[in-house]
Amino acid sequence: MLIRPSNTYNRTNFMIPRYTRPEMGAIWTEDNKYKIWLEIELLAMEKQEQLGIVPSGTSAKIRPIATFQPARIDEIERETKHDVIAFLTNVAESVGPDSRFIHLGMTSSDVVDTAFSVQCMQAGKLLIDGIQKLIDALGARAREFKDTPMIGRTHGIHAEPTTFGIKLAVLYAEMKRAKERMEHAVKTISVGKISGAVGTFEHLDPSVEEYVCAKLGLEAAPVSTQIVQRDRHAEFFTAIALVGASLEKIATELRHLQRTEVREVEEFFAKGQKGSSAMPHKRNPITWERVSGLARLLRGYAMTAMENVALWHERDISHSSTERVIGPDATIALDYMLDLMARSVQTMFVYPEAMRRNLDLTRGLVFSQPLLLLLAKSGLSREESYKIVQRNAMKVWELAASGAQPEITFRKLIEQDSDVAGRISTADLDKAFDPAQATKHVDRIFERVGL
Repeated sequence: MLIRPSNTYNRTNFMIPRYTRPEMGAIWTEDNKYKIWLEIELLAMEKQEQLGIVPSGTSAKIRPIATFQPARIDEIERETKHDVIAFLTNVAESVGPDSRFIHLGMTSSDVVDTAFSVQCMQAGKLLIDGIQKLIDALGARAREFKDTPMIGRTHGIHAEPTTFGIKLAVLYAEMKRAKERMEHAVKTISVGKISGAVGTFEHLDPSVEEYVCAKLGLEAAPVSTQIVQRDRHAEFFTAIALVGASLEKIATELRHLQRTEVREVEEFFAKGQKGSSAMPHKRNPITWERVSGLARLLRGYAMTAMENVALWHERDISHSSTERVIGPDATIALDYMLDLMARSVQTMFVYPEAMRRNLDLTRGLVFSQPLLLLLAKSGLSREESYKIVQRNAMKVWELAASGAQPEITFRKLIEQDSDVAGRISTADLDKAFDPAQATKHVDRIFERVGL
């Protein structure tokens, strides 16, 4: 029996779309960056006007006319080789003589670092939203398959029965932790600084920093140098990489379950989709493979962020060039991965019959532990019990591997073993070989996970 996706999609009308979430990409545009830069400058001027440092009425005069043109900023920067100076020069062109009140007592990093924190905060909130969508998808499908029995595997080898719902509940709980981790990282990165060239407020009143940050939804850094300290950024990008690692874990698990020899789960395959240019029969887990690959990039970005922590004295700019890459790349990549994984979990095909077939593949060997415990309970030592169970298990192991004598099962050999005779009742054997016994606490597990 094929379990279709748990939504309204069907094979004829669904095609996983290309990445179409413009909000994340928009955060990292030059236009958005310059808007934040301008707002920081105007807010700082506003507060300094309140302090009597800037003439009264200046903010009301400047705010409506202050503007920028990214192309013009690029043109100026080609000469100045300094992005903030190019930006301020362009803004001054729209403001006129009163532009002397903009950037008063400030240094470039007051603007750049505070704006970068705003961008990371904006991106982080979208990522948290994406994580929640995946949590919802995993939760829905975990409940759907709460009681669907399947084999649990350790070292890739059949171990004991579990349910597909429990497997998904494990992933659900992990993504809940990922969300908490990301929320903490967003809080950590949501810090700005307007404290001057080395963080001493020599030319600024500390209240300017507090005012600007509060207006932007940031905390003011308790202490800073010329920059916001990069351990904060390292936490943010490490949290992103950890989410990616969990997504890779999900993708790897599902890819294994799609292998032809297993085929318990299958990534959605749309009508008209092609799996191979050479082999028309192919249906490959391309989405899950893509997620696995992108997770490697995120780990690299996290390492770059860690390398940025140790800067020279009050600041150098070795971190700056890397952050222009890892900021947009890491957040956009993870946003994309979360979207892919949520959709693929919602739409994947599940094959309960294959799960049952694989559960029975080793002719009952997966019930060896209940038998071990029953024999020990009957009065035999654990060592004696283990030897009896393993002796019979190894015979069935070899027969099952070769496919020979399909009528010989683990239970039959146990029932015929003279060392077992009279020690275990038929009722106890029935119970020992019942997969439901292995998963009798599934409801309790789901309660603990919050499903």
